[in-house]
Amino acid sequence: MAPTTQKQWQIEGANRGFDGLVYQDGPVPAVGDNEILIKLHGASLNYRDLIIPQGMYPFPLALPVVGGSDGAGEVLAVGGKVSRWAVGDRVTTLFNQGHQFGAIDVAASKTGLGGVFDGTLRQYAVLNENGVVRSPKNLSHVEAATLTCAGLTSWNALYGLKPLKPGETVLVQGTGGVSLFALQFAKAAGARVIATTSSAAKAEALKKLGADHVINYREDKNWGETARALTPDGAGVDHVIEVGGEDTMTQSLKAVKMEGIISIIGFLGGAQPKDCILEVLSRVCTVRGVYVGPRSLMEDMVAAVEANDIHPVLDQRVFKLEETKEAYEYMWAKKHFGKIGITIE
Repeated sequence: MAPTTQKQWQIEGANRGFDGLVYQDGPVPAVGDNEILIKLHGASLNYRDLIIPQGMYPFPLALPVVGGSDGAGEVLAVGGKVSRWAVGDRVTTLFNQGHQFGAIDVAASKTGLGGVFDGTLRQYAVLNENGVVRSPKNLSHVEAATLTCAGLTSWNALYGLKPLKPGETVLVQGTGGVSLFALQFAKAAGARVIATTSSAAKAEALKKLGADHVINYREDKNWGETARALTPDGAGVDHVIEVGGEDTMTQSLKAVKMEGIISIIGFLGGAQPKDCILEVLSRVCTVRGVYVGPRSLMEDMVAAVEANDIHPVLDQRVFKLEETKEAYEYMWAKKHFGKIGITIE
């Protein structure tokens, strides 16, 4: 049986920075007929988590809210009408609780964990039975937690609109969680991967993960043309995982193949466009915003993670729940490589 109270990190409001994160005692919610009680054992951070308390998040919020979207753990109790889960099952959270299949809509966009609904930076969670998926058998709880946002976003980018095929080329930017997942998923599918980074050390790490080519974007300012030249017949890359925003979009357009897809995931370099949208016409490509993905795609991703024994890249430092604010600061300072994991006792 779960206790009646728990430790949790609540975001008290936007525009307060990380001082708006409060570690406090909170209630353990009651379990409704269609809900499950989860003992959370692992969580993971995303760039989204960092910008919510700073007032920079562009999607719906309902503050105050328990932070974090990424979590994994064990089912402790089930409601009377639950049919999908049993006590003892290992589960991982779905980002937008209402996004079950197909395209995202306005209603589903207002169901994000850690933004509208209380999230995973706590010891226990009560969620609808459709708000989780089965955790991969080959992953720990902390590893599984990284799939919720970064994993599913990269899977959606590669398979949600125009599925990646063996032999195609994927361009990934940097060494953040989405980019590293995309690299691993692409290699498992038999695709080529071109990666960009800013240092020799990160370049070596990317090569060890399977990148076929690595370009240092600090040394090569025209890396989009360089990436294009590395593809068969210089035709361009089939999929671009675009995370830099205004700093990288020009080069992504130079790199992409005719009828290729640029999936915009983030805006780490700023959100002010430098390119006219008509450039998409001259490049004959699709530019697509990706907002994580539905449960149906997440289940496909879990199957692929198991089948290929894919393990997410975790930063060497794993934090405890009580150290969450320190984890936020660590990630904001860009000290991490891969995903930041948090253990929950």
